[in-house]
Amino acid sequence: MNRKKNLISGLVIVLTLLLGACQSKKDYARTIHDPVLFSKTVKKLNDVVLENNFAPMVASRNYAYATIAAYEIVVAGDPANYQSLYQQIKHMPKMPAPEDTSRIDFPLAAMLAFTKVGNAVTFPEGSLMDYYGQLLNIADSVGMPAEKISGSIAYSDTVVATILGWAKKDNYAETRSATRYTVNEEPGRYVPTPPMYAQAVEPHWMEIRPFVLDSAAVCRAIIPPNFEPNNKNSAFYKAMMEVKLIGDSLTEEQKHIADFWDDNPFKMNVTGHVMFATKKFSPPGHWMNIVGIAAQKAGADFNTTVTGYAKTAIALFDGFISCWEGKYMYNYIRPETVINQLVDPEWRPYIQTPPFPSFPSGHATVSAAAAETMGSVFGENLAFTDTSLLEFGIANREIKSFRDAAAEAAMSRLYGGIHFRFDNDLGSESGKRVGELIVKKLTMKKN
Repeated sequence: MNRKKNLISGLVIVLTLLLGACQSKKDYARTIHDPVLFSKTVKKLNDVVLENNFAPMVASRNYAYATIAAYEIVVAGDPANYQSLYQQIKHMPKMPAPEDTSRIDFPLAAMLAFTKVGNAVTFPEGSLMDYYGQLLNIADSVGMPAEKISGSIAYSDTVVATILGWAKKDNYAETRSATRYTVNEEPGRYVPTPPMYAQAVEPHWMEIRPFVLDSAAVCRAIIPPNFEPNNKNSAFYKAMMEVKLIGDSLTEEQKHIADFWDDNPFKMNVTGHVMFATKKFSPPGHWMNIVGIAAQKAGADFNTTVTGYAKTAIALFDGFISCWEGKYMYNYIRPETVINQLVDPEWRPYIQTPPFPSFPSGHATVSAAAAETMGSVFGENLAFTDTSLLEFGIANREIKSFRDAAAEAAMSRLYGGIHFRFDNDLGSESGKRVGELIVKKLTMKKN
């Protein structure tokens, strides 16, 4: 009888230990493999980009390399379901293969790689390394074995080194010392706008190496209307007056749309003789935030969430290269400039005109590109509440689909008074082609 009791007690102890071990394993996986933690990790990079005034197109580069690093680690951990971008992005090198997968927690490695790449492509130096340490502390505190943590660090570092070596060859460094924009005095050409009259931003961005586009000109926006401000029957004159008339009679809803999608990373406010800057997400930062919201609404797992971020970041990056090729080729005048010259010298747009040519609209272009890629990952008709601007005191918007969000972002530029309607419409068409090309060319999820 005692022997039977001892046997039962022994079995109970063994089962308890096994259940405890399973529970411990489940506990750390529940925390580290939570896609919300990856979204929080992306938000940390977003905050660094915001605080340090990265221009929108530069921000898109920051997000792109960091998310690709994370995605390639997802592929290494789940090769049956995910496909590397190697040989899909022609110039991308092959990522190092893990030597011992049993020693790697791939979600942790993906977040570590994202953070280290994000840290390397932003400034000031070390901005994200405190958060890198926090990720390691979280993994340790929820019971991840030390050998898995060290193995994850080691593997992520090999991917980081490969990604950063690749990034150095995209012509970004060379464009930092390229010639500045020279104002063209011909009628209809862009000139700096109030209140900063700043130099036009990134006039050589079209020289950056794209990921999927064969060249910056592949999806160029169709030619804008001829500059005919004195011909009341011309497409240009009608578009110019539409900007002024809408700007002079904005509804509260139109103001909300303009404010919500303003996404000006560095707005200069002028009150009398006092000038001060305020910051918001740039357009790519806003769309990165939307990816996290959409992933959670769709109930996406960790790997799908990372895929959504990477695919969208690629679309934003290539979208800006495509758009900037058109901007500096057409070098089109801003509505504010021509309205001040010919209609009302005191007129000002509702939101601040950004410092680069008008056609095509950058926000319209990259938003349309992002909408196509996000739809391919999370579903075209996913409705969600965009809470991105709450931290800046701007109320949420209810969004019916990614394409509706892109269309609203484009229209916001007309309501804001900083773009002609044709800037937005033709920019949206161009961006949609960029997004469609990325969806067609890149196979990320195999099934």
